[in-house]
Amino acid sequence: MKMTNADLIQDRVKYLREQINAHNHRYYILDAPQISDFEYDELMQELKEHETRYPNLVIVDSPTQRVGAAPVESFGIVEHREPLLSLGNAFTDEELTAWHTRAMNMLDGQSFDMVGELKMDGLAVALTYIDGEFMTGATRGDGWRGENVAKNLRTIRSIPLSVPNNAPPQFEVRGEVFLPKQGFKKLNEARAADGQPLFANPRNAAAGSLRQLDPRITTQRPLDIYIYALGWAEGMDMPSTHWETLEFLRTLGFKISPYNVPLKTIDEAARYRRDWESRRESLPFEADGTVIKINSFETQNRLGAVAREPRWAIACKFAPMQATTRLIDIEVNVGRTGSLNPAAILEPVSIGGVTVKHATLHNEDYVKSKDLRIGDTVVIQRAGDVIPEIVAPVISKRTGAERIFSMPAVCPECGSEVIRPEGEAAHRCTNAACPAQALEKVRHFVSRGAMDIEGIGEKLCVALFEAGLVTDVSDFYYLSTDRLLTLEKVGDKSAANVMESIESSKEQPLSRLIFALGIEHVGAETADILARHIPSMGKLIAATDEKLEAIPSIGPKIAQSILVFFRQSENLRIILRLRDAGLNMEAPVIIKAKKQPLKGQTFVLTGKLERLTRGKAESKIKALGGSTSSSVSKRTTYVVAGDDAGSKLDKAKTLGVNILNEEELLTMLSKDKS
Repeated sequence: MKMTNADLIQDRVKYLREQINAHNHRYYILDAPQISDFEYDELMQELKEHETRYPNLVIVDSPTQRVGAAPVESFGIVEHREPLLSLGNAFTDEELTAWHTRAMNMLDGQSFDMVGELKMDGLAVALTYIDGEFMTGATRGDGWRGENVAKNLRTIRSIPLSVPNNAPPQFEVRGEVFLPKQGFKKLNEARAADGQPLFANPRNAAAGSLRQLDPRITTQRPLDIYIYALGWAEGMDMPSTHWETLEFLRTLGFKISPYNVPLKTIDEAARYRRDWESRRESLPFEADGTVIKINSFETQNRLGAVAREPRWAIACKFAPMQATTRLIDIEVNVGRTGSLNPAAILEPVSIGGVTVKHATLHNEDYVKSKDLRIGDTVVIQRAGDVIPEIVAPVISKRTGAERIFSMPAVCPECGSEVIRPEGEAAHRCTNAACPAQALEKVRHFVSRGAMDIEGIGEKLCVALFEAGLVTDVSDFYYLSTDRLLTLEKVGDKSAANVMESIESSKEQPLSRLIFALGIEHVGAETADILARHIPSMGKLIAATDEKLEAIPSIGPKIAQSILVFFRQSENLRIILRLRDAGLNMEAPVIIKAKKQPLKGQTFVLTGKLERLTRGKAESKIKALGGSTSSSVSKRTTYVVAGDDAGSKLDKAKTLGVNILNEEELLTMLSKDKS
């Protein structure tokens, strides 16, 4: 059969893509380029010309699609199918050995192999591949939900946009995005030449690069990635150990750290940490420690996790970096619970590439125990992302002009009396209506770990508070576009975006709302525990101290704090307003039906539903055996499209996936009840 000109062009385009992908792999993964930059540019230019002339030949995983995408308006949210857990820390060989001993005791004395990895100072991401294509890329976020930064991740040339046929049909890998030291230096040199502010450190530069709304900016920054784990996989059997899995992922084209090593004993693990601690300056990227993981997945599963930390892995931190500087002053800030929090104002000093200007001082006893005086020369230390702390004053450099610090007798914000309750380390403002407390509560409520209301940052919180538009957290849900437009520098588009974010936040789960209320001693983890054991705001309000203390991890101190919070009429008034505004006051309970008619079916929900919240819809689907996903692929059974459905609906139409509206979904769920 005679080949047409179109056939020849198509074959040439396929050949160019294969060649460019192969050279990308050699250059970015293997660090072993085989052609010059000029020759590479010629191949890329020819491919661009063909795709420009024949746009029907453009495919999503073409090398040309890594750059130049139009700016996106905002980041979507990806729910992690398996949470991205944080790691416990060991700072000494003794603490590392203690971790190893605990694990062996839980395994009845059974020994185990380990894997040592460097702990890069970057940004953790989860990359999902479906039917061989890179689909979503998300930040860690709160461990359960992250930002979808896939468009920016596509610009990182060490991330494959497609994988070979021997890959699982659906899987997720996890990695660390980082900016090499040399790239960081060049980036700051370029910013200095343009008169732009410099990045403080490589990690901030990497994180800022991934969160650019315009991927064309991200592609100008030399980001790199090392894949460090398989998150999950479907459709095929995977290796039984972490080391074998990393080697398998390497064959699929993923970049695996060359610094990983297999370890047999805990002594080897300790030497691995000490060796790299002494040589960390020789690394091409910033590292703040090592990570030791148990190799066998079966052993990992037996050990499980405690709170948000796996028992089968630990981060072994390098010794902190130190510097000396001057303690210029100690300022006192008022927190959302009324506590007075002293903070050190320091003469700026660089520690490990980070400019340090402030350090926490916790409370008056902490300042006295270290004998810190205003005007002292002090030793500062930091380790990785740990908040800088003052180690000690340099007594020999005192001149006699230094001043002893004491906590103010009146609140620096409202002038009310300050007391120190018996048995507490913190001083507190006695004024429940203190504006500083109210503002801090407002800031906390909208923060990422709480209600995560996008578009309302520090400046807008202050502006809303000072204008009297938001005096307590319930006021957010009674704002209007017209009121927002009365604020300086708030335009039509930003006001509309804020109102949309506020409306979306109503679907946040009960655990987020509990945390957002700012109950003393109730952090995000405790809020999750409370919502699981008491899945109703009304029942939580009515809970007795006996019921609260019966919950694992809830002791008398936390229980008393919860009881005190819900006894205050002002707090109950705010909760009632939040309820009336439509916020989630119940945690969905998934009760599996006897029959599982939706087993094996995958649903993707997009757009706004009218009769169901997204959380309730997903719960009903899962109760009948179905599963939900955040991305559309050939394996998707149904896409449920609400109002304002966007790109997911378009992709469903392209792939021929069945599309349901909300009424059709409700009918299906009703028919399938057993």
